[in-house]
Amino acid sequence: MSYDIKNKIVAITGAASGIGYEAAIKFIQKGAKAVLILDFNEKLGAEAAKTLNSKFGDNKAIFYKCDVTTDVETVWKKIIDDHKSIDVLVNNAGVLNEKSPKKTIDINVTALIEWSLKFWEFSRKDKSGNGGTIINLASIYGYRVDQYIPIYQASKFAVVGFTKSLGHEFNFNRSGVRVIVVCPGFTKTPIVGDIQVWDDVIKQDLKDFTETQLWQNPDVVADAIVEVFEKAKSGTAWNIEGGNPIKQV
Repeated sequence: MSYDIKNKIVAITGAASGIGYEAAIKFIQKGAKAVLILDFNEKLGAEAAKTLNSKFGDNKAIFYKCDVTTDVETVWKKIIDDHKSIDVLVNNAGVLNEKSPKKTIDINVTALIEWSLKFWEFSRKDKSGNGGTIINLASIYGYRVDQYIPIYQASKFAVVGFTKSLGHEFNFNRSGVRVIVVCPGFTKTPIVGDIQVWDDVIKQDLKDFTETQLWQNPDVVADAIVEVFEKAKSGTAWNIEGGNPIKQV
């Protein structure tokens, strides 16, 4: 089965910069009716929407100031009041800071689950919804293990497990809501600028390790997100690493 993004409304968390911003561009280029940029950074978010609208046309990008950990109810209500429904939710917002375990879980796991369930309940066909697609952003650390960033890895393992369960064929068949997870490898985004490790003794070890890895740019991951939207079955997980073709994991 193939899916078409044309005339769809897409909401992307953490879309003021990095992977989320690049994904907004790709969805608009594929014919999305509008992309909703959800981000806590008001300055960057407003600038992102302005740039996209000047490039692609008025109201192609709409900014909503949003802290994903606290604003799900108020921002969701505003989105539905403004647009009546949305077709695609991309849970992209994330953090990498091993010194803040609670913040990591709150943003990477709890907020992602809350936004997913809000969308799922609203969109489910067995309760008069229209169906739709949720794309969660995890990481290669959602299924691969090393010794350096255990808290981040725990959060991304949770995202993969949640996605595969909520997106299970049983749930998809009754709801019409696809749930998919994309697991990028090392990507040049703001969150990897200065990684805060849980044990300062290993900070240099991690730096040395990351310098040997395959890196990619955010637009490559954005391409993967759109490709996954177009072809992936619910409950599946997909890897994009080093700019290589996507593969199921």
